[in-house]
Amino acid sequence: MSRRTVLRDHHGERYSFQLRLLVAITGVLAGFAVLLGRFSYLQVMQHDKYHTLAESNRISLVPIPPSRGIITDRNGVVLAHNYSAYTLEVTPSRLDGTLEDKLNQLGEVVEITPKDRRRFKKMLEESKAFESLPIKTRLTDEEVARFAAQAFRFPGVEIKARLFRDYPMGESASHLIGYIGRINDRDLDNLTADGRIANYKGTDHMGKFGLEQSYEKSLHGQTGYEEVETDAGGRALRSLRRTPPVSGDNLVLTVDIKLQQLVERAFGDRKGALVAIEPATGGVLALVSRPGFDPNLFVDGIDPVSWRELNESEDRPLNNRAIQGLYPPGSTFKPFMALAALETGKRRPGDAIADPGFFTLGNHTWRDDRPGGHGYVDMLKSIVVSCDTYYYRLANDMGIDLISGFMGPLGFGRKTGIDLPGEKDGILPSQEWKRRYFKRRDAQRWLAGDTVSIGIGQGYNSYTIVQLAQATATLVNRGEQYRPHLVRYVEDSVSRQRSVVEPKPIQRLPYKKDHVDYIMQAMVATNQGGTAARAFAGAGYTSGGKTGTAQLFSLRGSKYNKHALRKELHDNALFIAFAPADQPKIALAMVCENCGFGAEAAAPIARRAFDYYLLGKLPADTPAVSAPAQPADPAGADADPEAPPPGGQAQTPLQQFMSRRHVD
Repeated sequence: MSRRTVLRDHHGERYSFQLRLLVAITGVLAGFAVLLGRFSYLQVMQHDKYHTLAESNRISLVPIPPSRGIITDRNGVVLAHNYSAYTLEVTPSRLDGTLEDKLNQLGEVVEITPKDRRRFKKMLEESKAFESLPIKTRLTDEEVARFAAQAFRFPGVEIKARLFRDYPMGESASHLIGYIGRINDRDLDNLTADGRIANYKGTDHMGKFGLEQSYEKSLHGQTGYEEVETDAGGRALRSLRRTPPVSGDNLVLTVDIKLQQLVERAFGDRKGALVAIEPATGGVLALVSRPGFDPNLFVDGIDPVSWRELNESEDRPLNNRAIQGLYPPGSTFKPFMALAALETGKRRPGDAIADPGFFTLGNHTWRDDRPGGHGYVDMLKSIVVSCDTYYYRLANDMGIDLISGFMGPLGFGRKTGIDLPGEKDGILPSQEWKRRYFKRRDAQRWLAGDTVSIGIGQGYNSYTIVQLAQATATLVNRGEQYRPHLVRYVEDSVSRQRSVVEPKPIQRLPYKKDHVDYIMQAMVATNQGGTAARAFAGAGYTSGGKTGTAQLFSLRGSKYNKHALRKELHDNALFIAFAPADQPKIALAMVCENCGFGAEAAAPIARRAFDYYLLGKLPADTPAVSAPAQPADPAGADADPEAPPPGGQAQTPLQQFMSRRHVD
């Protein structure tokens, strides 16, 4: 056998080896190059990002909620303030058992009432499972100590120190102060849309009603932050830096809380509203809505039972009757109708009618409250004795367009702009309004009979009490009109600088001084010898006013008998007034629902308010109310009202009326 010799290609093998080696080295170098590039990218290009992430793992940013601004009345009496207390809070997502079991176990350590449970469950429905919710607020020192000793048994439950809002006046002035409540999803959406969500980190509450809501931006303050170093388990080690919160601004109101409380007591258990204004500034001295409610119920989150009682009550205590209740003004509308007649030239002061006790237009008759009428009635007497027939005729002569055109600038039928949320517009009737309001074409046409009832403040008339108060203040301020406002100053909580709510008039209505003086004198005569004389007998000042009684349904020719009607169908009692007569410092409007005649139910409340505000008298100091003095017996009701008395000078309209014999 021959042996075969195999020749190896050493050159080819070496080339192949070198190629593989080169590829391997290139791959290794490329890999290192990628690693080096990535390392450089992370360490240089992304340094700030990953440094921040690393710091965030080590440092927690804890928000510090600010202290809410306080609210005081014009004399410094505190109406809303804060205090610190401990609260027991539960985070449902961190519990190691069922919620009900944990609440039962907690109840063995700290008393948890059924009301606490109802409130907690209501908040749970409106919140996220990972949010901390209070199950028990305002813990005593003993309760804090008991829970601290058992805290290891309750993961997801902790004690926190929080600021609480307190309303020391309770139910008093609740509709104007308002309340705060827990922030819900809708509030979060609104804060996000306004770009304010960052300032509410760590904050659970915000203003929900009244001034607490309308001045939320001022009252809330600026949230602070604390940088806290933590360990791997999330436990705080030390504080690195702190940006303190800035407390909210304080509100100093125009309201006199003593006057407010006096009026609220005078209403008793009757429903109604009163707004008193300083005519020279528009500052609201009192804004009463009865019945009221306790705003402290809402601070911790109102429980369902209390909410149902308030929300379903027939008395509607949550309704602010002063700015949301709509009422026909009744005869309190007559002074404004009289001023409109003078300003438009439809009547002169001496123009008079013989009042038969009714007014007929077409086939319909409107009757006066006095059968047989009031006899000879001029403009002054029409206000003093509240003659309906005079204003039936006046309204018919003026027409609805002239009436609505004059009343609009006074503020009737439109929001006053008072610094409270929820104000209603009211209804100032006009042909254009009726076309918008009614859907059926045959109901859209304005009828001549529609105008007649407007003249006495009935018919389609429907206004808020704050509108009536603003109109009264504008009248006695001789056409200079101010926006009603409750806040006098906004005070910086740090510098104590005050931003004044400037009392600048929003408009000046060009009324003739003689016309305004005449109407005011007629209103003075009303309080001295007319429908409000009994309530203001013996007052240590001169005041003017006008009573009103507004029907809530049509009598259809029958006579009003309150004893035959349900309480809710009784007439509303209204009153407008001002004092002192020569330079008014206070003007008010009020309604007492289902109370009957304005002279009997409303005027005495106004008398108490004036006695306190002008003389400092409390109800116990008020002189006993006696019957008004009878006017002197003059030459007769048909005497020339413009003629001077024998041997004397010309009399003022007030002197003329007081010197006449009443024929009503």
